[in-house]
Amino acid sequence: MNKPQVYQKASMPVDVEQGKSYFWCSCGKSEKQPFCDGSHSGSDFTPVVYQAEKTQTVFLCGCKYSKNAPLCDGTHGSLP
Repeated sequence: MNKPQVYQKASMPVDVEQGKSYFWCSCGKSEKQPFCDGSHSGSDFTPVVYQAEKTQTVFLCGCKYSKNAPLCDGTHGSLP
């Protein structure tokens, strides 16, 4: 698998807490979206660490094709 599986064509709002690290799923196969559950094991994919700079709601990429991963950049709007 060299391309991620599209989980959903929309961003995923997530409440994050300042100082905490979050592990975003980059392969699209995790059962705990948008977070990694190890489903990438045996592939070239690894989770992307997001370090929360402040407590807020962030919009994580659901399609797995954002150029600003793990944050959504709207790429899902141009996917077939």
